[in-house]
Amino acid sequence: MYDYVIVGSGLFGCVFAHEMHQAGQQCLVLERRGHVGGNVYCEEKDGIHIHRYGAHIFHTSDRRVWDYVNQFVEFNHFINAPIANYKGELYNLPFNMNTFAKMWNIKTPKEAREHIDAKIEGQRRAAGITEPKNLEEQAISLIGTDIYTKLIKGYTEKQWGRSCTDLPAFIIKRLPVRYTFDNNYFDDCWQGIPEGGYNVLIDALLEGIEVRTGVDYNRERASYLDIARKVVYTGPIDEYFGYRLGHLAYRGLHFETERYNEVNHQGVAVMNYTDRETPYTRTIEHKHFEFGRQPVTYVTKEYPAEWQAGEEAYYPVNDAVNQNLYHKYAALARHERNVIFGGRLAEYTYYDMDDVIAGALAAVEKEGYHAETNS
Repeated sequence: MYDYVIVGSGLFGCVFAHEMHQAGQQCLVLERRGHVGGNVYCEEKDGIHIHRYGAHIFHTSDRRVWDYVNQFVEFNHFINAPIANYKGELYNLPFNMNTFAKMWNIKTPKEAREHIDAKIEGQRRAAGITEPKNLEEQAISLIGTDIYTKLIKGYTEKQWGRSCTDLPAFIIKRLPVRYTFDNNYFDDCWQGIPEGGYNVLIDALLEGIEVRTGVDYNRERASYLDIARKVVYTGPIDEYFGYRLGHLAYRGLHFETERYNEVNHQGVAVMNYTDRETPYTRTIEHKHFEFGRQPVTYVTKEYPAEWQAGEEAYYPVNDAVNQNLYHKYAALARHERNVIFGGRLAEYTYYDMDDVIAGALAAVEKEGYHAETNS
């Protein structure tokens, strides 16, 4: 008899399993894929750690979470500074003085503020926007049409598979605008990439714990009904309940990775393609995450995709219809005896990695155990 069967070996499942194992609890981790690690899994080729499911840059301002992950692996000093490519024009992200200088030949923060404020006010009036009714109107209200057209519109429409005029305004609550020449995408206290890739972190978390891969828990649930005191479920919440209330909507992703006999192909880890015509949203040159000097390189094109039930789910479609349906599933979950629901898919929320880890540690403590960190 196990104390916990943990369904899913992403960060939530691995952190929970590790802490319970440390507390002397017997754990079994079940994973549907053929490998552990969820979406942070890395493949190694030619000494390069390829982020199989898209770029994952760890960043946090939560000291406890930062201390926690650093118990298991050293993090390098990688700073996320993506480039936006609009029809061959290159711009720095997030929107900062480098962006404004390139777009408007502006030199000082004072010029930038005055220029942006004047443009936003004039363009809002020209578009007849009083209270933004959709994402397009919201973006124009926040940043004006120049940046919206070149750096937001096409990328967002590809990512969500629908026009910005059909997306709700609340998807963009604010846009990061910096009046400094700072290309650091995040403003957290700490960020970096695990040295050796994320598999090092995952393997350390799961050390000594029984893991079974290639197991579809929802299809094989009968085999695991009576083997543990509790279940920790991190998969899609609607799938757990057999879609009895209907399907939640997700966005899918498709990845194509190519090997180049070059030391350096694009000069940056992440390049966003912000025009509508380029079919992929971004390209990822993985060696730059760890400052690689290998004689070859790997670049992944990330394509957005319409999601179908049974496929890998990446982004929840955060609109009113789906949020309403999720809350109905969450109500069912609260009545499930001895089942803990946690993580991005079980909570139908697009969490950053530090949020997932914090959630797992909170779940451990709710079970009456104290999660250990170096802090």
